[in-house]
Amino acid sequence: MEKEHQIFGIRAIIEAIHAGKEIDKVFIQKDAQGDLMQELMKAMKKNNINFSYVPVEKLNRLTHNNHQGAVASIAPISFVSLETLVESVIESGKKPFFLILDQLSDARNFGAIIRTAECTGVDGIIVQKQGSAPVNGDTVKTSAGAVFNVPICKVDHIKDAIFYLQGSGIKTVAATEKTESGIYDVDFNQPVAIIMGSEDRGVNPSVLKIVDEKAKLPMFGTIGSLNVSVACGAFLYETVRQRS
Repeated sequence: MEKEHQIFGIRAIIEAIHAGKEIDKVFIQKDAQGDLMQELMKAMKKNNINFSYVPVEKLNRLTHNNHQGAVASIAPISFVSLETLVESVIESGKKPFFLILDQLSDARNFGAIIRTAECTGVDGIIVQKQGSAPVNGDTVKTSAGAVFNVPICKVDHIKDAIFYLQGSGIKTVAATEKTESGIYDVDFNQPVAIIMGSEDRGVNPSVLKIVDEKAKLPMFGTIGSLNVSVACGAFLYETVRQRS
């Protein structure tokens, strides 16, 4: 975590939340207690801020200062609302092209995907507030700065975002091995949102039930899956190919 994107101390984090700072994630000491900690927990839950419990050793690695059992990372970017993002793209007259990341958890994979998304003209990336990779120094570095060029939207629930996109006339396509349909059978030359899953379990089964289409990549080797950033690149560039 970059020092300039870090807040330590319970009261400092509470004040940052009340001030409207873009808190990306808060790390809480497992056994931390007390009234102030309860106040922090209440503020995080009220504002849907992503947090996780960690051993004190991790907090000590994040900062040598008196963290009081809590360290937060501030996002180096500002996030946009889903409604603003979708409406602005539709009003621009462009053919909407969105990317949804269903609880992708690795910051470097996130950064690599953002870089490819920027290169392929993706209009915006949609992630879930809870359980998603943070936008931190690793994300910025791996994206080669592309994180500053692609709008990123945080939503409470991926499924609600999918319903909103579908209601806006945008087809949703999930990348998954749990289908017989191949990537080259899908029409991406229309308003579309591509959904990529997490590194360990792919797209959530509950999400797969509501998407418009599912598609998989052809695999010929003995290894059954690709790194998610590589697979994502294949889907994004197939979209570019069809639209060219």
